[in-house]
Amino acid sequence: EVQLVESGGGLVHPGGSLTLSCATSGFNFGDYVIGWFRQVPGKEREGISCISVRDGDILYADSVKGRFTITSDNARSSVYLQMISIQDEDTATYYCAAVRAGVREALARYAFLDYWYDYWGQGTQVTVSS
Repeated sequence: EVQLVESGGGLVHPGGSLTLSCATSGFNFGDYVIGWFRQVPGKEREGISCISVRDGDILYADSVKGRFTITSDNARSSVYLQMISIQDEDTATYYCAAVRAGVREALARYAFLDYWYDYWGQGTQVTVSS
């Protein structure tokens, strides 16, 4: 059974830091792309980062570039999102998602389109409050 489980969310002050984890199982982690998305009530789900575990390619949305860092740990079949300089606008439910990697050139086209991904976690809440 494929599973993706997010953890690490919580309450954080503006300017603070937080690291989210996505623990995966039930598929060959090394053949996949893992993406991070976030959603606030009333808004569309926003793709913010992805990593191709197979190829090592990484992408960030402009909204988080320079503040968030995505990494993978093959030994743990896990992906992490390190968040620094957190802002009020980062409040959201954060989800990780997985899809088997295709041709390398497809990543930039599809990475932030939620329909591309086959498997999703349950989400973890990040609340930014002063």
